[in-house]
Amino acid sequence: MSVPDQNVPFLEPSFEFLVATLRMQAEMNLGLLPMPGQDKLTPPNLPLARHFIDLMAMLTEKTKGNLSTEESRALENSITELRFRFVMATEKAANDPGGAGPGGSAESAAAGNE
Repeated sequence: MSVPDQNVPFLEPSFEFLVATLRMQAEMNLGLLPMPGQDKLTPPNLPLARHFIDLMAMLTEKTKGNLSTEESRALENSITELRFRFVMATEKAANDPGGAGPGGSAESAAAGNE
């Protein structure tokens, strides 16, 4: 395992960056984005994708009344889109027996879907 470059600049910490980070994690686990260091998409990990979506939903509840309109809108829009994509991925996995990817079956991931 290589040691990370200590001179890599970090983006300024912000709520928008946090939302983007959680969203990207969910998208990677939905099989929409390649994992870091990989050129191709990996099979979805629906339970882990669900976990990141649920984290964002929890963040919505815990920050209610404390966000700017833009922050609130970015978080809510991300959750709505990710939930839609989760449903699509769950349906696809149900029709493709190998489509659930690591971490569980589509049925177990769908059972927790709201």
